[in-house]
Amino acid sequence: MDLATLLGLVGAMGVMVGAIVLGGDVMGFVDIPSIVIVVGGTAFVVLFRTTMGQFLGSFKVAMGAFLFKSTDPQKLIEEAVNLASVARKEGLLALEGKEISHPFLKVGISMCVDGHEPDVVRKVLSKDINLTIQRQEAGYGVFKATAEVAPAMGMIGTLIGLVQMLSNMSDPKAIGPAMAVALLTTLYGAAIANVFATPIAEKVKLRSNEEKLAKTLILESISGIQEGLNPRVLEQLLMAYLPESQRQSTSKT
Repeated sequence: MDLATLLGLVGAMGVMVGAIVLGGDVMGFVDIPSIVIVVGGTAFVVLFRTTMGQFLGSFKVAMGAFLFKSTDPQKLIEEAVNLASVARKEGLLALEGKEISHPFLKVGISMCVDGHEPDVVRKVLSKDINLTIQRQEAGYGVFKATAEVAPAMGMIGTLIGLVQMLSNMSDPKAIGPAMAVALLTTLYGAAIANVFATPIAEKVKLRSNEEKLAKTLILESISGIQEGLNPRVLEQLLMAYLPESQRQSTSKT
């Protein structure tokens, strides 16, 4: 888990828990029926909107996004250029057994060494990229749906609690506690949406964009290596994937 994710998650939860603890009775914020309405209701509504595979797969996508190890595009370009230099001087077979840092690059180089045609290699790697993006988009959709549904379920729970409270007005002393319980569902829904679902969805989207950039850069690298491009030409081609400030710093190194 990267530092930003850890600090954000712990910090957000810490602020809420701290406010509750400082305010007095912690157990006053725990209500099982409210939790069932919001958590259970949200899960079932989101499942209604998606498929079982997408729903269950979203948890794996989320974990992958949180535990994602970022790839430095500059180092990736440097590695690809070095591999291109070896292949241009000694042939593609010379790349066999080379230590390669990125798994996707390793797969592509392995296919080149095995003698597959460039069109076949590009097709296989492109398919991998597209399917990976589809899975991540499905996971993103599940958590965005959760962020939309949770506050609505919280409001539904609040309305249910208010109806139950208003139907039993014989004991004025019970109105205050009953109102507090009714409002808890709104709190749970807002917390799930804004502290949990939305940040995960945006993190999935961020990681998806990073992975797409890295894999597309690798795809171009593999194509250039197979075509026998001059390493310097390949470097200039790959630099197009970087912001201009980073391109300048890379060209100087």
